[in-house]
Amino acid sequence: MARDYNAMTDDAFRTDVRTFFESEYPEQLRYILRRARWDEMQGWWGQLYKKGWVAPGWPVEWGGMGLNASKMIIFIEEMERHGVARPPDQGITHIGPILMHFGTEEQKKFYLPRALSGEHIWCQGYSEPNSGSDLASLRTSAVPDGDDFVINGQKIWTSLAQDATHCYVLTRTNPDVKKQEGISLFLVDFKTPGISLRPIVNLAGHAEFCQVFYDNVRVPKANLVGALNKGWTVAKALLGFERLAIGSPRRPAYALQRLKMVAQARGLFADQGFLDRYTALKLDIEDLASLYGRFIEQVKRGEQVGPDVSMLKIWSQEAWQRLSELLIETGAEEAVLNGVQNYGSEDTPVEVDVMTTFYMSRPGTIAGGSSEVQRNIMSRYVLGLPV
Repeated sequence: MARDYNAMTDDAFRTDVRTFFESEYPEQLRYILRRARWDEMQGWWGQLYKKGWVAPGWPVEWGGMGLNASKMIIFIEEMERHGVARPPDQGITHIGPILMHFGTEEQKKFYLPRALSGEHIWCQGYSEPNSGSDLASLRTSAVPDGDDFVINGQKIWTSLAQDATHCYVLTRTNPDVKKQEGISLFLVDFKTPGISLRPIVNLAGHAEFCQVFYDNVRVPKANLVGALNKGWTVAKALLGFERLAIGSPRRPAYALQRLKMVAQARGLFADQGFLDRYTALKLDIEDLASLYGRFIEQVKRGEQVGPDVSMLKIWSQEAWQRLSELLIETGAEEAVLNGVQNYGSEDTPVEVDVMTTFYMSRPGTIAGGSSEVQRNIMSRYVLGLPV
């Protein structure tokens, strides 16, 4: 019988989570700033899976922990405190919730257990070279042929596609209707003939993105998620889950922790001007965590995340950027050097990689929909302002 974590007191649950992370999480993977790769995280994933902790937000009936919002925040806080890296987990944060809402029973039974176990590692096939913020203008096509659809086209900025076994791909299935009405979502196995990858190195020197090319890739019709030509509804829901994941307080909290380390080493908390700026950012992260918990509760109730999740994405990514900028100021001359620098003394080293934090935060206001697009969504669909 699954353990009811929500019946525990918050203090008892926090102690349980903290003890497990401190005793089991690999020391060499603490506080890594880049995206963690599957070969690094596979062992840790196996430990989480064995304990039943891979999917803290999933319902218990699908193998999740079933955490409520307050327990979910504690779980994330303890990950942040100990520097637990996020693995390639889009099967948990993205495709899992989508299949629970839109998938067939066969899709749920086949894909959800394999996402949990790590047998399937997922990536997202959305953006194209000329269809980023205007995603509905995508041109990758899926044409029916017998029991299959044949996919042709190109995707770009596909995070960690080189580690993935599967991809959820947004395609055009009807070119003769309004662009949002002729789109469908397919589940694609990367072992299928006709798929090729080309890694893209980012500003920090990490190959975390890929171009993915589809050349006459045959996908069974059973891999269609939701109704044919109604994929925009599925895509919007999935983007809501993505913005929920991007809006997590984890990365800005990491930056806040590093800022605190450098500031303490330099004695800057005695400076009232610095203290005011630091406190304002710290309160931003605390408010972000509270807002994040509200959306987690929606997901737990089985509700789709609404357009107001855009404010979570805006808030988290812009706060992350502000923190990284103050971190550079705080680190002074050494902060502009690449790699780990010591801001303490030889006897008491305080080692922080400031520039990677800065580099990684730069695309945060673009990935998952730019801040400009998010503000337009908020103004139109939440506030009801005229277009």
